[in-house]
Amino acid sequence: MVTLRPQRGRRSVFAALPEAGAAGVFAIVMVGTTLPTPLYGLYRQEIGFSELMVTVIFAVYAVAVMGVLTFGGGLSDVVGRRRVALVGVAFAAASAVCFLTAHGLPLLFAGRLCSGFSAGLFTGAATAYVVELAPPEGRNRAALVATAANMGGLGLGPVVSGTLAQYAPWPLRLPYAVHLALLAVAAATLRSLPETVPDPQPWSAARVRLPAVPASVRAVFVPSAVAGFAGFALLGVFTSVAPAFLSLYLGVTNLAVVGLVVLVVFAGSMAGQLLAGRMGAARALPVGCGLLVVGLVLLAGGLEWRSLALLVLSAVIGGAGQGFALRGAVSRLAAMAPAAERGQVISAFFLAAYAGISLPVVGIGLMDAVVGLQDAGLYFAAAMAVLAAAAGGYLLRLARYQG
Repeated sequence: MVTLRPQRGRRSVFAALPEAGAAGVFAIVMVGTTLPTPLYGLYRQEIGFSELMVTVIFAVYAVAVMGVLTFGGGLSDVVGRRRVALVGVAFAAASAVCFLTAHGLPLLFAGRLCSGFSAGLFTGAATAYVVELAPPEGRNRAALVATAANMGGLGLGPVVSGTLAQYAPWPLRLPYAVHLALLAVAAATLRSLPETVPDPQPWSAARVRLPAVPASVRAVFVPSAVAGFAGFALLGVFTSVAPAFLSLYLGVTNLAVVGLVVLVVFAGSMAGQLLAGRMGAARALPVGCGLLVVGLVLLAGGLEWRSLALLVLSAVIGGAGQGFALRGAVSRLAAMAPAAERGQVISAFFLAAYAGISLPVVGIGLMDAVVGLQDAGLYFAAAMAVLAAAAGGYLLRLARYQG
């Protein structure tokens, strides 16, 4: 049983629902990771680089996330959730400063690198933190709150930056100034929250712990990781190359509209997570895989026929599938993992998921130079549909075997 340790001399405005405060901080940090999405076209005009470079810049973020999850995924299990989250906020602020002052590729890369470090620290630690701050009877709801904060923050980022860039001055500066102000609020909120790790150790006690999955979790972890890979790959396409497709093939140049289209996939994810709670985690995983396959087929149709309607529909259904799979995976893994290894197991899952954001997206960028963006997207959709179908089929067989 986790014992909360309030800070002496401080009274938190989140005393009644501390998990809500942690979830709000989680969302604010994740907003920063997708702020650049509608702005890549402006950066290309100002600095001058190819669509492949856009995917490389985007992938730097994912590689940084994966590096943190690989070598520091269990860090919060040792030094404490809150302490790791505060470092994550500091990296998010450093990222905002890099983008705020960027006039060339080096600071863009540095900004994405810091953003990846921030997200990597937050993804495992903050998910476990939100769950542990909730009362025992509210843990399942808290898992939804944590994943919704993650997806909600990711979805709001492009809307915030796209709207500000389209209708306010300083399009490549103002979004990051606003985010810095929000991060100040996030840091103050974190400092008012209690720690949930019993007897957290000093930083000197931290050791590199490679992701490990206990044997009791592996049968569910592997298909969950495959589904997470495919689902996050879909998110990666919408947050990296979809803006270019909208502009080149559909003539959509309004940055606020681009942000809204990207938001749709994350809104679909949040809806999927909410609906998944009604059927239970075990059923949500294969259902999510099935919806992912449908969403990817629709994505292929939208690319082939250059249809905005099909593209948006693919975002709704594919996003819902990603949400079903994510909710099911995080809930099952958090429940099955030993408490002392929960942060590490969740980090291992998100390591596989963020590999889905980076590898396929860079692959699309490489194929763009050979076959064009449209055909590259079609190959991507086919490959991810096969993965999602395989994971869903395995999970259905496993459920029948266990039943």
